[in-house]
Amino acid sequence: MMARVRGSVRALVVTCAVLAVLVTTACAFPVDGRAIAGPEVSPGIDPSFVQGTNGGDEDRLAAATLRDLEGYWGRELPQVAGGAPFRPLAGYFSVDPRNRTGAVPVPCLQNPQEVRGTAFYCPSADIIAWDRGELLPQLRRDFGDSAVVVVLSHEFGHAVQGRLDRTGALQGAPTILLEAQADCYAGVFLRQVRDGALPDLRTGAAGIDGAMGALIGFRDPVGTSPRNVQAHGNAFDRVSSFQDGFDGDPDVCQAIGRDRVFTQEAFRSQADESSGGNLGLQPLIDAMVPDLDRWFGGEVRRRGGQWTTPGTERDEATCPDADGAVQGPVAWCATPSAVHIDGSGTLAADHARIGDYATGTLLASRFGTAALAALNRPTAGAEGGRAALCLAGAYSAAVGSGASGFALSPGDLDESVTLLLREDTASRGTDGVAAAGTGYERIRVFRAGVTGGTDACLRGV
Repeated sequence: MMARVRGSVRALVVTCAVLAVLVTTACAFPVDGRAIAGPEVSPGIDPSFVQGTNGGDEDRLAAATLRDLEGYWGRELPQVAGGAPFRPLAGYFSVDPRNRTGAVPVPCLQNPQEVRGTAFYCPSADIIAWDRGELLPQLRRDFGDSAVVVVLSHEFGHAVQGRLDRTGALQGAPTILLEAQADCYAGVFLRQVRDGALPDLRTGAAGIDGAMGALIGFRDPVGTSPRNVQAHGNAFDRVSSFQDGFDGDPDVCQAIGRDRVFTQEAFRSQADESSGGNLGLQPLIDAMVPDLDRWFGGEVRRRGGQWTTPGTERDEATCPDADGAVQGPVAWCATPSAVHIDGSGTLAADHARIGDYATGTLLASRFGTAALAALNRPTAGAEGGRAALCLAGAYSAAVGSGASGFALSPGDLDESVTLLLREDTASRGTDGVAAAGTGYERIRVFRAGVTGGTDACLRGV
């Protein structure tokens, strides 16, 4: 979603301001997005300790998640909290909002119907409640069982926050910061699930992708200000926090502080908001290709390479020495140097369904391939695909700075992570070999470019 702007605009990062607000009820998540397959996580356990349970599959999965969360944090929290023991939560509440009679009263709610479509942690009562009638079944249908695990572990993360905040440092913290910590704690827990370190829950790489698909679906509406008192973060920020926890430990999450940099931002103009920040396919290509040439050419020349502006061809995205369109709908071909774009089929469909920076990410990765060739770096295989994808992230972080003629619109990085979770085309080498088989790894490589720049990509990620 590229927006034309005049002058230099700092495109990507905003640091949230400190708001005089403390979250007193946690998260309410609308379920959105395309289904991302995830395997079964657990057959579940007896949910009789959950108030209001009907004993069904959703609550059995929730019960398994909560018992493993209690066990994990019972062992881990004392190590983070200087020996202070973990205090179990006061209770758990399962509600079917379709049942308007006989629902068990839920602390912090005037009416159990208020839980419809949500899961939340209430710090004043120290309880977690969820909608088992609509929310949990839809999470399982759309993203797999791991989506239920990530939602409940996020809410449990808020309880962990309170137990670790013995000095009141989080009083008045911005909501988006509290949510980032909870996403990070969820990532820590899902790593335990993936590694088979817990008694009840199990999942594989597809389950982790399913959990991340749920986080993407739970992002704030595009254009939400990070200063909004209900802000949870955009998709890029949320999966970044999740991955920080998944690849780290609780200390990493606890260290997330007021200096945390978020990419979420509000629309900067009425025109950008009206279009949703999106350009059509051809206008995007016309606007972006000269900027890609400028930026990648500059990066190559700074490293002593010779840059030749690639041609741009609208065709079937097939190189003369390749058997079919192995790179996907956008391909870089060496002889002569050109970026070939197949504007029909999947490219047009993803452009319309995901947004224009899905196309932008593919274009940037293929210009990244051209830059690798100019620097005599490998362009084929997993190594070439990984470096090209990382360079697409580095370019995305630089858009709007220096001589760039436009800036990323709110939601553009969300479109990148959505594309990368769903398909591997932006991570392919010139021989069609993908750098990674999971959306998790593709997003991790792209993020390495966003945060580390070109140098990180050329060192290897």
